[in-house]
Amino acid sequence: METELKAALGPTNTGKTYLAVTRMLAHTDGVIGLPLRLLAREVYDRIVREKGVEAAALVTGEERIIPKTARWFACTAEAMPTQLHGKPFRFLAIDEVQLCADPERGHVFTNHLLHSRGADETLVMGAATMRDVLGGLTAADQIEPRERFSSLTHTGAAKLSRLPRRSAIIAFSAEDVYAIAELLRRRHGGAAVVMGSLSPRTRNAQAELFQSGEVDYLVATDAIGMGLNMDVDHVAFAAVGKFDGQRRRHLRADELGQIAGRAGRFQKDGTFGTTAGAPAFDDAMVRRLEDHHYDPVRTLFWRNRALDFTNAATLISSLQTPPGREGLVRVGRAIDEQVLGALAGRDDYSRYTNTADGVRRLWQVCQVPDFRKSGLDAHIRLLGDIFGQLSSPRGRIDEDWLAGKLKSLDNLKGGVDAISSRLAHVRTWAYCTHRADWVSDAVHWQSRAHDLEERLSDALHDNLLQRFVDQRTSVLARALNSGEDADATVLPNGEVKVLDHTIGHLKGLSFRPGSAARDLAGKTLRMVASAALAPEINRRLGAIAVAKTDALSLHGDGTIHWSGEAIARLKAGANPLHPLISLIGGQLGHDALITKAELRLQDWVNEIIDRDLKALLGLQAKVDAGQLTGLGRGLGFRLIEALGALPRPQIADELRQLDQPSRHQLRQCGVRFGAFHVFMPALLRPAPARLLALLNAASRADDTPVFLPRAGLTAYVTQDKVSPDAARVAGYALFVRRLVRIDILERLADLIREAQKDHKGGAFAPNEAMLSLLGCSREDLGTILIALKYKRKTKMDDAGAGETWVPMRQGHKGKPGPAKPTSGKGQAQGTGKSRPAEKKIDPDSPFAVLQALK
Repeated sequence: METELKAALGPTNTGKTYLAVTRMLAHTDGVIGLPLRLLAREVYDRIVREKGVEAAALVTGEERIIPKTARWFACTAEAMPTQLHGKPFRFLAIDEVQLCADPERGHVFTNHLLHSRGADETLVMGAATMRDVLGGLTAADQIEPRERFSSLTHTGAAKLSRLPRRSAIIAFSAEDVYAIAELLRRRHGGAAVVMGSLSPRTRNAQAELFQSGEVDYLVATDAIGMGLNMDVDHVAFAAVGKFDGQRRRHLRADELGQIAGRAGRFQKDGTFGTTAGAPAFDDAMVRRLEDHHYDPVRTLFWRNRALDFTNAATLISSLQTPPGREGLVRVGRAIDEQVLGALAGRDDYSRYTNTADGVRRLWQVCQVPDFRKSGLDAHIRLLGDIFGQLSSPRGRIDEDWLAGKLKSLDNLKGGVDAISSRLAHVRTWAYCTHRADWVSDAVHWQSRAHDLEERLSDALHDNLLQRFVDQRTSVLARALNSGEDADATVLPNGEVKVLDHTIGHLKGLSFRPGSAARDLAGKTLRMVASAALAPEINRRLGAIAVAKTDALSLHGDGTIHWSGEAIARLKAGANPLHPLISLIGGQLGHDALITKAELRLQDWVNEIIDRDLKALLGLQAKVDAGQLTGLGRGLGFRLIEALGALPRPQIADELRQLDQPSRHQLRQCGVRFGAFHVFMPALLRPAPARLLALLNAASRADDTPVFLPRAGLTAYVTQDKVSPDAARVAGYALFVRRLVRIDILERLADLIREAQKDHKGGAFAPNEAMLSLLGCSREDLGTILIALKYKRKTKMDDAGAGETWVPMRQGHKGKPGPAKPTSGKGQAQGTGKSRPAEKKIDPDSPFAVLQALK
C-alpha cells in the first residue's frame, strides 16, 4: 500500500532536515536522500551517534558504507536505494525537493517525488516555492509550513575591509574567491575557503577553521547555500550573477535567499548585503529576501524511467519520451545523454552494444558524473576508455590500467589548482570502484582510492592554509621544536601564551589547546603547557583546598564549579548517598595539592548531602542503630535504597503485614503512607529533589541525561526521555509523558475520596478540581487513572456528564467500595441476627489503601 506524501516546506534555518532525521530514527528503518555528499556524511554521522555504527549506512556515488545490520541510510539522491532486503523502507525522505526544478539534476529528484515511497511514512522537505506544484502533481495530503527560527535583515553595501567578523563573502568563480581570500589575509590575518570543487574532507577542514574562530572570514561560492551550517552572522555578496554552464545570468531571488539564509543559525538573527563593488539590491529584492517571498515553481524536470535496452537506438528513443503530464517537462540534453549519443555512434563500439546487457552497461558508464569539469569532449573520451575496458573479454577494468591511473595522481606537490584537479580525477575512479561488477576485488580498490583522496584532501587543505591564512601558527611550531626558550605565561583570564602567541586557555583545572597549538607535536605541546600551567594549577588547587562553602556549586550535569568553571564531577561511590568526586583536569598539579583539593570537594559534597537530605539520613541512622525493628526496619531500609519514595504496589505485602507501632515509628521519621506512594514529603522540596536526581544519575554507569524537574511545576508534560525510576527519585510519578509530583497524587486521592461520597459502591465522577490539580484534559486524566488501577464504569453522555470510574478488581468479585464497619463479629448491633459477611476489598486497590489510612 502506497503511503500518503507529507511535506515540510520553508526557508533556510527552519529545522527541516533535523525534523526528517528525527522522524526517520523513530522508525525501525529508513532512508533519506540528500543533494550533496557532504550533507549525506553529516546525517550519517548523526545516525552513528544516536544508533551506532553498525546500524548506519552511507551511500553516495563515491562512498558506500553498508554494514550487514544497517537500518538507517543517508544517501545522495542519485545513489539512494528505496528498498531494504527487498521491501520498501518504513520511512523515506527527500531533502531540498525544490531541486526538481534544476535543469541538470531535477529529473532525479522528480523521479523520487513521483515514485519513491516509504511503507509507513514519506516526507519531502524543501522551499515553500514547491507548495502549489506538490499539491497538483502528488496530491500531498499534509503540507507543513515551517517558519525560520531567526530573522534575516538587509544591511546594505560595505567595503571588504569593513565587513563584520563572522562574515561569509560569496563569489562565483575560483579566481574571485582566491583574490578576495588574499585580500582578507592581508587585512584580517586569514580566511577559510569553500568551493564546490573541494572534496568533503577539505571542505570540512576549511569550515572548521572558521567554526573554531581561527579565522573570522569565509570566502565561498554558492556551494555554501546547501549543506554547510556554520556560525555565520553576515553574508556579503561580491557578485549577484554567475555563469551556469550555458550563459551568464543574474541569480534568482530564491537562489539569493538560499545563500543569504546561511546567516543567523537557529535563534540567532542574521544579516546580508553586498561588497566588493557588487550592485546593491533594490528595495523590492530586499523585501523578498527578508520575507522569503519567491516565485512558485511551476514545472519540474522529468525523464522517462521505463527504458528500452533492446539496442542503443531504442534506449535513446525511450529517453526522449515526452512526459505526457501537465507540470512536467522533459530534461534537456543532459550530459549522460550527450555521452550516450557520442559513444553509441562509434563504429568500434557497435559490436559491444548488440545485446541488451551491452546497452545497459553502456548506459551505466554514461552516468559516471563529470567530476573533472574539463569539457564534454574530454569526458566522452574518458568514459569511452572505461567502456572499452568493461567490454573486453575480462568484462572488468584491468587492474594494471586502474593502478596506473591512480599512481599518476599520487602526487601531493603543486598548488591549489593542481591538487584540486587530481582530486577530481580520483573521485571519478572512486566512483568506478564502487561498482562491484566493474572491478575485481572492489574493496581493495575502494580503499586505495579513498586513501589517495584523503591524502590529496589534506594536501589541498595545507595549501589553502599556507596561501590564505596567516602563518603565525607555523612560526610558533618551528620556534618551539627548534628548542627556543618558550616564554610561557598564564594571564588572569586563563589565556595561555607562548612567545606572545595564544596557544589555548586554562578552564578551571583543564588546558584547552587553541588553534595556534593544533600543529604542535604532542610532546612539545605537553612540555610547553607544563612549564606554563603547573604553577597556576598548583595555585588553583591550593585555593580549592580551602574554598568556602559558597564558593562551590553543583550544576545540573553533575559537575562541581569553582570560580565559574567546572573542576570536578560526581561519580559512583559505595551507594548513591555516598558519591565520590573526580577532578576534571589538574594532572599537572602536585600530588599533595591534588589530594587536598579532592578531600575538600568530598567534604563539601558530604556537607550538601547532610544539609539537604537530613530527613533521609535521619531514617538511615535509625535503621543502622536498630531503633526500627521488624518489618518497619525492612521497609525503612527499602526506602533508603529507593532514595525516599516507593510506589505502594511494590511493597504491598510488607504494608499488609506492617503493624501500627511500626507505622508510627516510620511516621516519626518523616515517612508518609500515601494512597499511591510511601514517601518522605521533606524530600520533595526543590533542593533535596534536585540533589537526589544528581546523586541517582552519578550512581549509574551510563550516559543517560540527568532528569531535573522543572522548577515550580508540580504537574507538566515533558518531551525529554525520562525513566519512571528517575522521575520517582526526583519526587514525581511518570504517566507516559506527563509528570505529576507525588504529593499532588495524594491530593488527587483526597479528591477521589470526596467525590465517592456522591456515588455508591466506591464509584466517583472526575471533576474540574481534579483536572485543575493535574493541569490536564479529561483524556489525560483517564490515562492517569488507568495507571493508578482504576477503570471506567460508565461513559460520558452527550451532555458531557455521567462518566464514572471505579477501582479495578483483580481476582475478586463483588461490589466495589469499602464495607461498612461492624461492632460485632458477623452480627448486627442490638440483635442476635447474623449479618452478611463483610465484603473484602482488593488489597492492591487504592481504596484498600484509603481504608488502611483510617
